[in-house]
Amino acid sequence: MDASEEPLPPVIYTMENKPIVTCAGDQNLFTSVYPTLSQQLPREPMEWRRSYGRAPKMIHLESNFVQFKEELLPKEGNKALLTFPFLHIYWTECCDTEVYKATVKDDLTKWQNVLKAHSSVDWLIVIVENDAKKKNKTNILPRTSIVDKIRNDFCNKQSDRRSLPLFSRCCSSSRTPWCSTTNWTPSSLSMWSTSGPGVSVPPGALDCWVFLSCLEVLQRIEGCCDRAQIDSNIAHTVGLWSYATEKLKSLGYLCGLVSEKGPNSEDLNRTVDLLAGLGAERPETANTAQSPYKKLKEALSSVEAFEKHYLDLSHATIEMYTSIGRIRSAKFVGKDLAEFYMRKKAPQKAEIYLQGALKNYLAEGWALPITHTRKQLAECQKHLGQIENYLQTSSLLASDHHLTEEERKHFCQEILDFASQPSDSPGHKIVLPMHSFAQLRDLHFDPSNAVVHVGGVLCVEITMYSQMPVPVHVEQIVVNVHFSIEKNSYRKTAEWLTKHKTSNGIINFPPETAPFPVSQNSLPALELYEMFERSPSDNSLNTTGIICRNVHMLLRRQESSSSLEMPSGVALEEGAHVLRCSHVTLEPGANQITFRTQAKEPGTYTLRQLCASVGSVWFVLPHIYPIVQYDVYSQEPQLHVEPLAEDFWAQMCRDFPLPASKQSVLQFSSDPVYWSWRQTPQDSLLAGIPQRVKFTVTTGHYTIKNGDSLQLSNAEAMLILCQAESRAVVYSNTREQSSEAALRIQSSDKVTSISLPVAPAYHVIEFELEVLSLPSAPALGGESDMLGMAEPHRKHKDKQRTGRCMVTTDHKVSIDCPWSIYSTVIALTFSVPFRTTHSLLSSGTRKYVQVCVQNLSELDFQLSDSYLVDTGDSTDLQLVPLNTQSQQPIYSKQSVFFVWELKWTEEPPPSLHCRFSVGFSPASEEQLSISLKPYTYEFKVENFFTLYNVKAEIFPPSGMEYCRTGSLCSLEVLITRLSDLLEVDKDEALTESDEHFSTKLMYEVVDNSSNWAVCGKSCGVISMPVAARATHRVHMEVMPLFAGYLPLPDVRLFKYLPHHSAHSSQLDADSWIENDSLSVDKHGDDQPDSSSLKSRGSVHSACSSEHKGLPMPRLQALPAGQVFNSSSGTQVLVIPSQDDHVLEVSVT
Repeated sequence: MDASEEPLPPVIYTMENKPIVTCAGDQNLFTSVYPTLSQQLPREPMEWRRSYGRAPKMIHLESNFVQFKEELLPKEGNKALLTFPFLHIYWTECCDTEVYKATVKDDLTKWQNVLKAHSSVDWLIVIVENDAKKKNKTNILPRTSIVDKIRNDFCNKQSDRRSLPLFSRCCSSSRTPWCSTTNWTPSSLSMWSTSGPGVSVPPGALDCWVFLSCLEVLQRIEGCCDRAQIDSNIAHTVGLWSYATEKLKSLGYLCGLVSEKGPNSEDLNRTVDLLAGLGAERPETANTAQSPYKKLKEALSSVEAFEKHYLDLSHATIEMYTSIGRIRSAKFVGKDLAEFYMRKKAPQKAEIYLQGALKNYLAEGWALPITHTRKQLAECQKHLGQIENYLQTSSLLASDHHLTEEERKHFCQEILDFASQPSDSPGHKIVLPMHSFAQLRDLHFDPSNAVVHVGGVLCVEITMYSQMPVPVHVEQIVVNVHFSIEKNSYRKTAEWLTKHKTSNGIINFPPETAPFPVSQNSLPALELYEMFERSPSDNSLNTTGIICRNVHMLLRRQESSSSLEMPSGVALEEGAHVLRCSHVTLEPGANQITFRTQAKEPGTYTLRQLCASVGSVWFVLPHIYPIVQYDVYSQEPQLHVEPLAEDFWAQMCRDFPLPASKQSVLQFSSDPVYWSWRQTPQDSLLAGIPQRVKFTVTTGHYTIKNGDSLQLSNAEAMLILCQAESRAVVYSNTREQSSEAALRIQSSDKVTSISLPVAPAYHVIEFELEVLSLPSAPALGGESDMLGMAEPHRKHKDKQRTGRCMVTTDHKVSIDCPWSIYSTVIALTFSVPFRTTHSLLSSGTRKYVQVCVQNLSELDFQLSDSYLVDTGDSTDLQLVPLNTQSQQPIYSKQSVFFVWELKWTEEPPPSLHCRFSVGFSPASEEQLSISLKPYTYEFKVENFFTLYNVKAEIFPPSGMEYCRTGSLCSLEVLITRLSDLLEVDKDEALTESDEHFSTKLMYEVVDNSSNWAVCGKSCGVISMPVAARATHRVHMEVMPLFAGYLPLPDVRLFKYLPHHSAHSSQLDADSWIENDSLSVDKHGDDQPDSSSLKSRGSVHSACSSEHKGLPMPRLQALPAGQVFNSSSGTQVLVIPSQDDHVLEVSVT
């Protein structure tokens, strides 16, 4: 800023509520001066210097003058701010001592006593001297005599008062002397030190008068107080020191004592006038060596003397402000000192004060003082030749919107002019912070996930907001990039990188706030994250810790908190990895800059620093935050095999589309780390029908050459269907189609060869194949699933839901890839859509086999050509089908039953080995291109011939037509042998006598529904002859418990097997029954209910205990096919007894 440039006008604040001032004494006198007083007082701005280190404010003082009344004075404890009188003025124009002694003195005394009674200490006595009255009174003493009289009578009598010098002001034609207390601040002095209308004073006269007044007050204070009191009251007196310094400075500027060349003739004449106007020194200070009068006269006498006195006052004021903590006021005085030194052409001394003031303004956030001080500092730095500091300050001013457009352009041009100059030392760079030159707003990656392969092209587009007022041509914009290879580089696969990156690729940067530091409370919060490092071999935890993601931001804020105007100290990073864009013109506002780079080495690239060069001036953003990274990977060739979500049968059966989630995905490569098998809880591959499988070859760093092929080993139960129209599509890494070629497939008995089309590195080849898995169900043995047979192993381990899950079949396929010398064995999992069970049905000696086919898939099928054959090649056995329909639909989640009758002419075989087969196809009208294999199910049926017929019958009591509740009824059980000795009878229970063979059976009568109470023994052992039509009858008594049609109790048969111990003595059957110690071999689902046995004893294992030291026999349940209950389903009518009060009816 030029020396002649005027400072910015101060901000002036006006009042909303007027303080109350009371007026006592001569009311006519006050009325005459009130108009002029009320008009002139609000026009003069005054400085309100506040305590507690707060900044001073300029205000207009407007008062509400009211007549003095005692009731206006506040009472103790009731001092309302808006109704409280702040000042009390006594007006008088007494010029005669006699009148003063007779009336005025008494009236003043009464006024003073009333004020004292109400603890009002702020008062003022105004004496108006009228020239006309003075001429008419010959005995009137000089005006100082009346003033001195009042001062001696009232001011000196106050122990806490000191008198002020007389302040004269012409009001109309009167001169007004003032006497008051010392509670008036320097702003009061400023208020009354200005001239009113019609008053002519020479320039500088009022400044001399205020300077003398301030020093006289301070001298009086020093004269009546000791040093300790003075030091304790610095906060009250430092304002006078500052005011005196300000007025002396004004006098120095007025008299030419601050200019570089010294005062000229006009300045000397003005100084002589001011010294002459001071007149003679007052007698009471004439003998004082350092009186205010002598100081002022000496300061105006020479340049050296003025500098000495002004510096002494300034340093003393700064020291006082600093001691009481008013740093801002101290810096304000220091700023005046800096201006003084700049006028004296001593910028080296001015810089330290400007830096101190600017630091204070930055810390407190005063925008306008910051701008003004920076302009002064820029001038100072330019004079000192501090090029780097001057350019930095110029960049701050060029981006400062508090300056005019012309001023901003001036400082911007200063930077451009310096940058265009040839450098004395080539290669030398001046590094400046970028925040004032331009701001980084956002960044965009292309591709958006910021992941590219080696050799791929990455685009980085940034938005820079130029804060310069004119377009700036930038030679180059450089982004320094830090390259690193992570320790856990095995995780940096292409898939991992893609999943762990943002999808939109846009990163927004927080806007720069005000160009000054903020408080510590506004610093960004710590961004802490957990860090884990695991072993690549066993995934065990190696190390753990906590990292701070925004440490760059925190450190940068702390470093810049000292001062932004000091040398930047920004280090310009130099590295091998940079993004560069040359010859860019930054227009004011937002600008788009695009960088392109080709990845050469795999790893992680972190954008660390942004630089913009304008000639030899480099603007640097030292840390890019948030952290911005892009990754470059070197991908291994990979092969993905996955079933299509939309295959041919889903297209034909659109009513039952499979969800996209039901997919299984296979991926593998030459590295065992990379291949894995991923599948959802349900597969979309179904056995028995053609399924489309998608092959995806990611070439990675490998180039597919002519002749490269995939060699697939053929699985026994899975076929690879070759189609002539199969084609392969080649895509680029950005999913843009590159080429398309026909797929050549050659198949032999053991190997299927798939020729791959030529494709460069980092491309994708996709093609589809159809596979077919034979739909055979796993072979089952035993009677039936209903007879306790175990289910085959299923993929899901939830035992409660195994019946609803499809059986899965894994087909292992070995694939040889051209990029690897290793063969990878994978397993394709197919789900059998059907679940099949079988059961044996009996009707006397007639036998039937029932096969149940349940559709577990989401599709509908058409079943046809069902067959059941005996694989044992029995010549006398016939399987007669009872199903008449050749084709039958089976819907999703539904079942279809097939029944065959077994017929034989000779002795039936002990077991049947059956194979069930049925053709199936999707329920659609379209014909398949291939014939499908039928679905087969093999099972085994043993002991299916009926050996015994059990018939039970209940008779009412004698003399009754029907059974009654509570009455004993007769139960007759008839056990009949239906055949002679067969092969299945030859076991350890068979005994031979002279006449025939016999076997021991145990019968048991139980009622699980609790409708009957069996009275007496419910079980027994019989010796049954092994001869056709042999019969055994058992009689026992039962009691019906309910009325209604009751089903008969169950009758069960067991084989009674002797103990194997050679040391045991054989007991008769009745003794075993009486002892109730039996062992039951439980086979299948039809196990004897032990409730009846438990009612008479416990059922024990043969090897677990012995009864009274005797060996225990064993019981073996007869298969359901060997026993036919002819009375099954029979019910007996039971009527209630006549004496029952409650009728209980059983309905079954």
